[in-house]
Amino acid sequence: MSSQPPHVLLVSFPLQGHVNPLLRLGARLAAKGLLVTFTTFRHAGIRALREDGACVAAAGRGRLRFDYLRDDGCGPRSPVPGDPSDMLRHVADAGPSALAGLLRRQADAGRPVACVVNNPFVPWALDVAGAAGIPCATLWIQSCAVLSLYYHFYRCPEGFPTEADTAAPVAVVPGLPTLAADELPLMVRPEHAGNLWGQTLRAQLAGFRKNNTVAWVLVNTFEGLERPVVEALRSHAPVTPVGPLLDHDHDHDGGGDDGCMAWLDAQPPGSVVYVAFGSLVTVGCGEMLALAEGLAATGRPFLWVVRDDSRRLLPDGALAACGGRGRVVAWCPQGRVLRHGAVGCFVTHCGWNSVAEALAAGVPMVGYPWWSDQFTNAKLLAEEYGVGVRLPAPATRDAVRACVHEVMGGPRAAVFRMAAKAWKDEAAAAVADGGSSDRNLHAFVQEIRRFHETRAGGSMINSNI
Repeated sequence: MSSQPPHVLLVSFPLQGHVNPLLRLGARLAAKGLLVTFTTFRHAGIRALREDGACVAAAGRGRLRFDYLRDDGCGPRSPVPGDPSDMLRHVADAGPSALAGLLRRQADAGRPVACVVNNPFVPWALDVAGAAGIPCATLWIQSCAVLSLYYHFYRCPEGFPTEADTAAPVAVVPGLPTLAADELPLMVRPEHAGNLWGQTLRAQLAGFRKNNTVAWVLVNTFEGLERPVVEALRSHAPVTPVGPLLDHDHDHDGGGDDGCMAWLDAQPPGSVVYVAFGSLVTVGCGEMLALAEGLAATGRPFLWVVRDDSRRLLPDGALAACGGRGRVVAWCPQGRVLRHGAVGCFVTHCGWNSVAEALAAGVPMVGYPWWSDQFTNAKLLAEEYGVGVRLPAPATRDAVRACVHEVMGGPRAAVFRMAAKAWKDEAAAAVADGGSSDRNLHAFVQEIRRFHETRAGGSMINSNI
Protein backbone atom coordinates (compact mmCIF):
# COMPACT_ATOMS: atom_id res chain seq x y z
CA MET A 1 0.00 0.00 0.00
CA SER A 2 1.28 3.48 -0.91
CA SER A 3 2.18 5.76 2.00
CA GLN A 4 1.68 8.88 -0.12
CA PRO A 5 -1.84 10.34 -0.28
CA PRO A 6 -3.60 10.43 -3.66
CA HIS A 7 -2.81 13.53 -5.71
CA VAL A 8 -5.69 15.44 -7.34
CA LEU A 9 -4.98 18.12 -9.95
CA LEU A 10 -7.56 20.91 -10.34
CA VAL A 11 -7.52 22.67 -13.74
CA SER A 12 -9.45 25.94 -13.89
CA PHE A 13 -10.44 28.38 -16.60
CA PRO A 14 -8.76 31.67 -15.61
CA LEU A 15 -11.79 33.72 -14.55
CA GLN A 16 -12.58 34.52 -10.92
CA GLY A 17 -16.01 32.89 -10.99
CA HIS A 18 -14.38 29.64 -12.13
CA VAL A 19 -11.37 29.83 -9.81
CA ASN A 20 -13.29 30.38 -6.57
CA PRO A 21 -15.51 27.26 -6.48
CA LEU A 22 -12.71 24.99 -7.71
CA LEU A 23 -10.40 26.30 -4.98
CA ARG A 24 -13.13 25.68 -2.42
CA LEU A 25 -13.56 22.14 -3.68
CA GLY A 26 -9.78 21.73 -3.39
CA ALA A 27 -9.85 22.85 0.22
CA ARG A 28 -12.52 20.26 1.04
CA LEU A 29 -10.65 17.49 -0.75
CA ALA A 30 -7.45 18.41 1.08
CA ALA A 31 -9.35 18.42 4.37
CA LYS A 32 -10.19 14.77 3.68
CA GLY A 33 -6.50 13.90 3.50
CA LEU A 34 -5.65 14.30 -0.19
CA LEU A 35 -2.77 16.14 -1.81
CA VAL A 36 -4.39 18.73 -4.10
CA THR A 37 -2.70 20.93 -6.69
CA PHE A 38 -4.55 23.89 -8.20
CA THR A 39 -3.54 25.14 -11.64
CA THR A 40 -4.63 27.70 -14.22
CA PHE A 41 -3.01 30.27 -16.46
CA ARG A 42 -2.02 33.43 -14.64
CA HIS A 43 -4.30 36.27 -15.65
CA ALA A 44 -4.51 39.89 -14.55
CA GLY A 45 -8.27 39.57 -14.02
CA ILE A 46 -7.85 37.08 -11.17
CA ARG A 47 -7.27 38.33 -7.64
CA ALA A 48 -3.81 37.41 -6.41
CA LEU A 49 -3.29 33.68 -5.85
CA ARG A 50 -0.40 32.00 -4.11
CA GLU A 51 2.96 31.47 -5.76
CA ASP A 52 4.13 28.27 -7.46
CA GLY A 53 4.81 25.57 -4.89
CA ALA A 54 2.99 27.37 -2.06
CA CYS A 55 0.97 25.05 0.19
CA VAL A 56 -2.02 25.51 2.46
CA ALA A 57 -2.78 22.99 5.20
CA ALA A 58 -6.45 21.97 5.21
CA ALA A 59 -7.90 20.97 8.58
CA GLY A 60 -4.49 19.59 9.57
CA ARG A 61 -4.73 16.65 7.15
CA GLY A 62 -4.05 17.12 3.44
CA ARG A 63 -2.43 19.92 1.50
CA LEU A 64 -3.58 22.38 -1.15
CA ARG A 65 -0.70 23.57 -3.33
CA PHE A 66 -0.36 25.83 -6.38
CA ASP A 67 1.49 25.13 -9.63
CA TYR A 68 0.60 27.15 -12.70
CA LEU A 69 0.33 26.25 -16.37
CA ARG A 70 3.26 27.49 -18.45
CA ASP A 71 3.88 27.82 -22.15
CA ASP A 72 7.54 28.77 -21.49
CA GLY A 73 7.39 31.53 -24.07
CA CYS A 74 6.99 29.04 -26.92
CA GLY A 75 3.21 29.09 -27.10
CA PRO A 76 0.81 31.47 -28.85
CA ARG A 77 0.71 35.19 -28.14
CA SER A 78 -0.83 36.49 -24.93
CA PRO A 79 -4.59 37.13 -25.00
CA VAL A 80 -5.99 40.60 -25.62
CA PRO A 81 -6.62 42.25 -22.22
CA GLY A 82 -10.31 42.59 -21.37
CA ASP A 83 -11.44 40.22 -24.15
CA PRO A 84 -12.83 37.00 -22.60
CA SER A 85 -13.28 35.34 -26.00
CA ASP A 86 -9.64 35.93 -26.88
CA MET A 87 -8.74 34.48 -23.47
CA LEU A 88 -10.79 31.39 -24.37
CA ARG A 89 -8.91 31.01 -27.67
CA HIS A 90 -5.53 31.45 -25.96
CA VAL A 91 -6.33 28.91 -23.25
CA ALA A 92 -7.51 26.36 -25.83
CA ASP A 93 -4.33 26.86 -27.89
CA ALA A 94 -1.78 26.82 -25.09
CA GLY A 95 -3.54 24.61 -22.53
CA PRO A 96 -3.02 21.03 -23.77
CA SER A 97 0.76 21.15 -24.05
CA ALA A 98 1.06 23.18 -20.83
CA LEU A 99 -1.02 20.64 -18.91
CA ALA A 100 0.91 17.70 -20.34
CA GLY A 101 4.09 19.38 -19.15
CA LEU A 102 2.64 19.93 -15.69
CA LEU A 103 1.62 16.27 -15.41
CA ARG A 104 5.17 15.24 -16.31
CA ARG A 105 6.67 17.60 -13.73
CA GLN A 106 4.39 16.21 -11.01
CA ALA A 107 5.38 12.64 -11.85
CA ASP A 108 9.08 13.54 -11.97
CA ALA A 109 8.72 15.17 -8.55
CA GLY A 110 7.36 11.93 -7.07
CA ARG A 111 3.72 13.00 -6.85
CA PRO A 112 1.97 11.48 -9.92
CA VAL A 113 -1.59 12.67 -10.42
CA ALA A 114 -4.37 10.22 -9.52
CA CYS A 115 -7.29 12.32 -10.79
CA VAL A 116 -7.78 15.48 -12.86
CA VAL A 117 -10.75 17.75 -12.11
CA ASN A 118 -11.57 20.54 -14.54
CA ASN A 119 -14.31 23.16 -14.72
CA PRO A 120 -16.22 24.61 -17.70
CA PHE A 121 -14.38 25.87 -20.79
CA VAL A 122 -11.25 23.72 -20.41
CA PRO A 123 -12.51 20.50 -22.09
CA TRP A 124 -9.01 19.74 -23.38
CA ALA A 125 -7.94 18.93 -19.80
CA LEU A 126 -10.02 15.75 -20.04
CA ASP A 127 -8.33 14.76 -23.31
CA VAL A 128 -4.84 15.28 -21.88
CA ALA A 129 -5.66 13.36 -18.70
CA GLY A 130 -7.33 10.56 -20.60
CA ALA A 131 -4.31 10.16 -22.89
CA ALA A 132 -2.18 9.76 -19.75
CA GLY A 133 -4.54 7.12 -18.31
CA ILE A 134 -5.70 9.39 -15.48
CA PRO A 135 -9.36 9.34 -14.33
CA CYS A 136 -11.29 12.56 -14.86
CA ALA A 137 -13.97 14.56 -13.10
CA THR A 138 -15.59 17.91 -13.81
CA LEU A 139 -16.76 20.48 -11.30
CA TRP A 140 -19.87 22.06 -12.81
CA ILE A 141 -19.89 25.56 -11.30
CA GLN A 142 -23.46 26.47 -12.26
CA SER A 143 -26.78 25.01 -11.15
CA CYS A 144 -27.82 21.47 -12.02
CA ALA A 145 -30.84 23.05 -13.72
CA VAL A 146 -28.60 24.89 -16.18
CA LEU A 147 -26.46 21.79 -16.71
CA SER A 148 -29.61 19.86 -17.61
CA LEU A 149 -30.72 22.59 -20.02
CA TYR A 150 -27.38 22.44 -21.83
CA TYR A 151 -27.32 18.66 -21.85
CA HIS A 152 -30.81 18.34 -23.35
CA PHE A 153 -30.19 21.17 -25.81
CA TYR A 154 -27.10 19.52 -27.26
CA ARG A 155 -28.84 16.15 -27.30
CA CYS A 156 -32.30 17.18 -28.61
CA PRO A 157 -32.34 20.82 -29.78
CA GLU A 158 -35.85 20.46 -31.26
CA GLY A 159 -37.49 21.52 -28.00
CA PHE A 160 -35.60 24.82 -27.81
CA PRO A 161 -35.97 28.20 -29.56
CA THR A 162 -34.85 28.34 -33.19
CA GLU A 163 -33.91 31.15 -35.53
CA ALA A 164 -37.44 30.87 -36.93
CA ASP A 165 -39.02 31.10 -33.47
CA THR A 166 -36.68 32.80 -31.03
CA ALA A 167 -39.44 33.31 -28.45
CA ALA A 168 -40.44 29.66 -28.05
CA PRO A 169 -40.69 28.55 -24.39
CA VAL A 170 -38.92 25.39 -23.25
CA ALA A 171 -40.99 22.70 -21.54
CA VAL A 172 -39.04 19.53 -22.43
CA VAL A 173 -36.44 19.31 -19.65
CA PRO A 174 -37.32 16.75 -16.93
CA GLY A 175 -37.45 18.21 -13.42
CA LEU A 176 -37.68 21.82 -14.60
CA PRO A 177 -40.66 24.17 -15.00
CA THR A 178 -41.44 25.74 -18.36
CA LEU A 179 -38.97 28.53 -19.10
CA ALA A 180 -39.65 31.55 -21.28
CA ALA A 181 -37.05 32.44 -23.91
CA ASP A 182 -35.64 35.28 -21.78
CA GLU A 183 -35.19 32.87 -18.85
CA LEU A 184 -32.85 30.56 -20.75
CA PRO A 185 -29.05 30.62 -20.49
CA LEU A 186 -27.46 32.36 -23.46
CA MET A 187 -25.78 29.34 -25.00
CA VAL A 188 -29.08 27.61 -25.76
CA ARG A 189 -30.47 30.66 -27.56
CA PRO A 190 -30.06 30.51 -31.35
CA GLU A 191 -28.11 33.77 -31.58
CA HIS A 192 -25.41 32.45 -29.20
CA ALA A 193 -25.45 28.65 -29.47
CA GLY A 194 -22.90 28.53 -32.30
CA ASN A 195 -20.37 31.01 -30.94
CA LEU A 196 -16.98 30.03 -29.54
CA TRP A 197 -18.29 29.71 -25.97
CA GLY A 198 -21.17 27.51 -27.12
CA GLN A 199 -18.86 25.29 -29.17
CA THR A 200 -16.49 24.87 -26.22
CA LEU A 201 -19.36 24.03 -23.88
CA ARG A 202 -20.67 21.46 -26.34
CA ALA A 203 -17.23 19.78 -26.38
CA GLN A 204 -17.20 19.78 -22.56
CA LEU A 205 -20.58 18.13 -22.21
CA ALA A 206 -19.75 15.47 -24.79
CA GLY A 207 -17.78 13.66 -22.07
CA PHE A 208 -20.56 13.82 -19.46
CA ARG A 209 -22.58 10.86 -20.68
CA LYS A 210 -22.33 7.72 -18.62
CA ASN A 211 -19.44 5.38 -19.48
CA ASN A 212 -17.67 8.18 -21.33
CA THR A 213 -14.65 10.33 -20.51
CA VAL A 214 -15.89 11.84 -17.23
CA ALA A 215 -16.39 9.47 -14.32
CA TRP A 216 -17.89 12.13 -12.03
CA VAL A 217 -19.74 15.40 -12.63
CA LEU A 218 -19.48 17.20 -9.31
CA VAL A 219 -22.06 19.99 -9.06
CA ASN A 220 -21.98 23.07 -6.84
CA THR A 221 -25.48 22.48 -5.49
CA PHE A 222 -27.18 20.34 -2.86
CA GLU A 223 -29.79 17.61 -3.07
CA GLY A 224 -32.59 19.47 -1.31
CA LEU A 225 -32.32 22.51 -3.55
CA GLU A 226 -32.53 20.76 -6.91
CA ARG A 227 -33.74 17.23 -6.18
CA PRO A 228 -36.15 16.81 -9.16
CA VAL A 229 -33.64 17.92 -11.78
CA VAL A 230 -30.74 16.04 -10.16
CA GLU A 231 -32.72 12.79 -10.09
CA ALA A 232 -33.87 13.24 -13.68
CA LEU A 233 -30.37 14.00 -15.00
CA ARG A 234 -28.74 11.08 -13.18
CA SER A 235 -30.13 8.69 -15.79
CA HIS A 236 -27.99 10.50 -18.38
CA ALA A 237 -24.85 11.71 -16.58
CA PRO A 238 -23.01 10.91 -13.31
CA VAL A 239 -24.10 14.11 -11.51
CA THR A 240 -23.00 14.35 -7.88
CA PRO A 241 -24.03 17.37 -5.74
CA VAL A 242 -21.18 18.48 -3.46
CA GLY A 243 -22.23 22.04 -2.61
CA PRO A 244 -22.67 24.67 -1.66
CA LEU A 245 -18.94 25.31 -2.03
CA LEU A 246 -18.27 28.20 0.32
CA ASP A 247 -15.21 30.17 1.35
CA HIS A 248 -13.21 29.22 4.43
CA ASP A 249 -11.04 31.10 6.88
CA HIS A 250 -7.88 30.04 5.06
CA ASP A 251 -9.07 31.31 1.64
CA HIS A 252 -6.55 33.73 0.20
CA ASP A 253 -8.33 37.01 -0.46
CA GLY A 254 -5.35 39.13 -1.50
CA GLY A 255 -5.87 41.80 1.15
CA GLY A 256 -8.14 43.22 3.84
CA ASP A 257 -11.82 44.06 3.70
CA ASP A 258 -11.48 47.85 3.11
CA GLY A 259 -13.35 48.49 6.35
CA CYS A 260 -16.50 46.69 5.15
CA MET A 261 -16.91 44.49 8.20
CA ALA A 262 -16.40 47.31 10.69
CA TRP A 263 -18.95 49.40 8.78
CA LEU A 264 -21.44 46.52 8.84
CA ASP A 265 -20.87 46.09 12.58
CA ALA A 266 -22.24 49.63 13.06
CA GLN A 267 -25.50 48.97 11.14
CA PRO A 268 -28.78 47.65 12.61
CA PRO A 269 -29.57 43.95 12.10
CA GLY A 270 -31.11 43.12 8.71
CA SER A 271 -30.96 46.73 7.52
CA VAL A 272 -28.25 46.76 4.82
CA VAL A 273 -28.73 46.37 1.08
CA TYR A 274 -25.64 44.65 -0.35
CA VAL A 275 -25.07 45.26 -4.09
CA ALA A 276 -22.53 43.39 -6.22
CA PHE A 277 -22.40 42.28 -9.85
CA GLY A 278 -19.40 39.94 -9.92
CA SER A 279 -16.04 40.18 -11.63
CA LEU A 280 -17.18 40.54 -15.26
CA VAL A 281 -20.50 42.40 -15.52
CA THR A 282 -20.14 46.06 -16.51
CA VAL A 283 -23.21 48.17 -15.76
CA GLY A 284 -23.77 51.11 -18.12
CA CYS A 285 -23.66 54.73 -17.00
CA GLY A 286 -27.45 55.16 -17.16
CA GLU A 287 -28.08 52.09 -15.07
CA MET A 288 -25.37 53.05 -12.60
CA LEU A 289 -27.23 56.31 -12.06
CA ALA A 290 -30.54 54.47 -11.71
CA LEU A 291 -29.02 52.13 -9.14
CA ALA A 292 -27.50 55.01 -7.17
CA GLU A 293 -30.74 56.98 -7.16
CA GLY A 294 -32.83 53.89 -6.42
CA LEU A 295 -30.63 52.89 -3.49
CA ALA A 296 -30.80 56.43 -2.14
CA ALA A 297 -34.60 56.37 -2.47
CA THR A 298 -34.89 53.26 -0.30
CA GLY A 299 -33.66 55.23 2.71
CA ARG A 300 -31.67 52.18 3.77
CA PRO A 301 -27.93 51.78 4.36
CA PHE A 302 -26.18 50.00 1.48
CA LEU A 303 -22.83 48.47 0.66
CA TRP A 304 -22.12 48.64 -3.08
CA VAL A 305 -19.19 46.91 -4.77
CA VAL A 306 -18.09 48.97 -7.79
CA ARG A 307 -14.95 47.55 -9.37
CA ASP A 308 -12.13 49.95 -10.22
CA ASP A 309 -12.75 49.43 -13.94
CA SER A 310 -16.38 50.55 -13.47
CA ARG A 311 -15.90 53.44 -11.05
CA ARG A 312 -15.75 55.97 -13.90
CA LEU A 313 -19.32 54.98 -14.84
CA LEU A 314 -20.65 56.21 -11.51
CA PRO A 315 -21.79 59.79 -12.19
CA ASP A 316 -20.25 62.53 -10.09
CA GLY A 317 -22.48 63.37 -7.17
CA ALA A 318 -24.76 60.36 -7.77
CA LEU A 319 -24.41 59.31 -4.14
CA ALA A 320 -24.76 62.79 -2.67
CA ALA A 321 -28.46 62.27 -1.96
CA CYS A 322 -27.76 59.23 0.18
CA GLY A 323 -26.97 61.26 3.26
CA GLY A 324 -23.92 59.17 4.10
CA ARG A 325 -25.94 55.96 4.30
CA GLY A 326 -24.05 54.25 1.48
CA ARG A 327 -20.56 52.82 1.27
CA VAL A 328 -18.94 52.12 -2.12
CA VAL A 329 -15.93 49.79 -2.26
CA ALA A 330 -13.89 48.18 -5.05
CA TRP A 331 -14.00 44.72 -3.45
CA CYS A 332 -15.19 42.97 -0.31
CA PRO A 333 -15.10 39.42 1.11
CA GLN A 334 -18.55 38.50 -0.20
CA GLY A 335 -19.05 35.34 1.81
CA ARG A 336 -18.33 37.13 5.07
CA VAL A 337 -20.51 40.08 4.07
CA LEU A 338 -23.49 37.87 3.26
CA ARG A 339 -23.13 36.04 6.57
CA HIS A 340 -23.13 39.30 8.52
CA GLY A 341 -26.30 39.89 10.51
CA ALA A 342 -26.66 43.46 9.25
CA VAL A 343 -27.29 42.37 5.65
CA GLY A 344 -30.97 42.04 4.81
CA CYS A 345 -30.98 41.98 1.01
CA PHE A 346 -28.57 41.16 -1.83
CA VAL A 347 -28.94 42.92 -5.20
CA THR A 348 -27.09 40.49 -7.46
CA HIS A 349 -26.29 39.73 -11.10
CA CYS A 350 -27.37 36.15 -10.29
CA GLY A 351 -24.08 34.41 -10.97
CA TRP A 352 -24.44 30.94 -9.46
CA ASN A 353 -21.60 31.42 -6.97
CA SER A 354 -23.39 34.49 -5.62
CA VAL A 355 -26.80 32.82 -5.53
CA ALA A 356 -25.39 29.77 -3.73
CA GLU A 357 -23.57 31.96 -1.21
CA ALA A 358 -26.72 33.98 -0.52
CA LEU A 359 -28.84 30.86 -0.06
CA ALA A 360 -26.27 29.42 2.32
CA ALA A 361 -26.27 32.69 4.26
CA GLY A 362 -30.07 32.96 4.35
CA VAL A 363 -30.21 36.32 2.55
CA PRO A 364 -33.16 37.27 0.27
CA MET A 365 -32.27 38.61 -3.17
CA VAL A 366 -33.15 41.07 -5.92
CA GLY A 367 -31.98 39.47 -9.16
CA TYR A 368 -30.66 41.57 -12.04
CA PRO A 369 -29.27 39.06 -14.60
CA TRP A 370 -26.96 40.05 -17.43
CA TRP A 371 -25.62 37.04 -19.34
CA SER A 372 -24.78 33.32 -19.40
CA ASP A 373 -26.77 31.30 -16.83
CA GLN A 374 -27.89 34.33 -14.84
CA PHE A 375 -31.34 34.59 -16.48
CA THR A 376 -32.22 31.06 -15.41
CA ASN A 377 -30.87 31.65 -11.92
CA ALA A 378 -33.06 34.75 -11.57
CA LYS A 379 -36.10 32.65 -12.50
CA LEU A 380 -35.15 29.97 -9.99
CA LEU A 381 -34.52 32.28 -7.04
CA ALA A 382 -37.79 34.15 -7.56
CA GLU A 383 -40.19 31.36 -8.54
CA GLU A 384 -38.68 28.06 -7.39
CA TYR A 385 -36.68 28.96 -4.27
CA GLY A 386 -39.03 31.77 -3.20
CA VAL A 387 -36.28 34.06 -1.88
CA GLY A 388 -36.71 37.24 -3.92
CA VAL A 389 -37.75 39.09 -7.05
CA ARG A 390 -36.31 39.96 -10.45
CA LEU A 391 -35.50 43.59 -11.25
CA PRO A 392 -36.77 44.48 -14.75
CA ALA A 393 -34.18 45.65 -17.29
CA PRO A 394 -33.15 48.32 -17.90
CA ALA A 395 -33.12 49.34 -14.26
CA THR A 396 -34.85 52.55 -13.23
CA ARG A 397 -34.74 54.49 -9.98
CA ASP A 398 -38.33 53.59 -9.07
CA ALA A 399 -37.94 49.90 -9.97
CA VAL A 400 -34.81 49.57 -7.82
CA ARG A 401 -36.55 51.23 -4.90
CA ALA A 402 -39.70 49.10 -5.35
CA CYS A 403 -37.84 45.78 -5.61
CA VAL A 404 -35.71 46.44 -2.54
CA HIS A 405 -38.82 47.48 -0.62
CA GLU A 406 -40.69 44.35 -1.74
CA VAL A 407 -37.90 42.10 -0.47
CA MET A 408 -37.15 43.97 2.76
CA GLY A 409 -40.40 45.63 3.83
CA GLY A 410 -43.27 44.62 1.58
CA PRO A 411 -46.14 42.20 2.29
CA ARG A 412 -44.04 39.21 1.17
CA ALA A 413 -40.84 40.23 2.98
CA ALA A 414 -41.43 37.84 5.89
CA VAL A 415 -42.10 34.97 3.44
CA PHE A 416 -38.83 35.71 1.63
CA ARG A 417 -36.92 35.72 4.92
CA MET A 418 -38.49 32.45 6.06
CA ALA A 419 -37.66 30.74 2.77
CA ALA A 420 -34.10 32.05 2.85
CA LYS A 421 -33.68 30.81 6.43
CA ALA A 422 -34.97 27.36 5.45
CA TRP A 423 -32.46 27.12 2.57
CA LYS A 424 -29.68 28.26 4.89
CA ASP A 425 -30.49 25.43 7.30
CA GLU A 426 -30.74 22.86 4.49
CA ALA A 427 -27.44 23.99 2.93
CA ALA A 428 -25.69 23.75 6.30
CA ALA A 429 -27.06 20.24 6.82
CA ALA A 430 -25.87 19.16 3.36
CA VAL A 431 -22.22 20.10 3.94
CA ALA A 432 -22.07 19.04 7.59
CA ASP A 433 -20.40 15.75 8.51
CA GLY A 434 -22.67 13.00 7.21
CA GLY A 435 -24.83 15.38 5.15
CA SER A 436 -25.77 14.59 1.55
CA SER A 437 -23.01 16.68 -0.06
CA ASP A 438 -20.44 15.49 2.46
CA ARG A 439 -21.35 11.85 1.77
CA ASN A 440 -21.10 12.42 -1.98
CA LEU A 441 -17.68 14.01 -1.62
CA HIS A 442 -16.52 11.20 0.66
CA ALA A 443 -17.58 8.62 -1.96
CA PHE A 444 -15.63 10.54 -4.61
CA VAL A 445 -12.53 10.57 -2.39
CA GLN A 446 -12.84 6.85 -1.75
CA GLU A 447 -12.95 6.17 -5.50
CA ILE A 448 -9.77 8.23 -5.96
CA ARG A 449 -8.08 6.31 -3.14
CA ARG A 450 -9.00 2.98 -4.72
CA PHE A 451 -7.55 3.99 -8.07
CA HIS A 452 -4.43 5.37 -6.38
CA GLU A 453 -3.81 2.19 -4.41
CA THR A 454 -4.47 -0.02 -7.44
CA ARG A 455 -2.01 1.96 -9.55
CA ALA A 456 0.57 2.03 -6.74
CA GLY A 457 0.22 -1.74 -6.35
CA GLY A 458 0.68 -2.25 -10.07
CA SER A 459 3.79 -0.08 -10.06
CA MET A 460 5.28 -2.16 -7.23
CA ILE A 461 4.57 -5.41 -9.10
CA ASN A 462 6.08 -4.04 -12.29
CA SER A 463 9.18 -2.83 -10.44
CA ASN A 464 9.77 -6.38 -9.16
CA ILE A 465 9.56 -8.02 -12.58
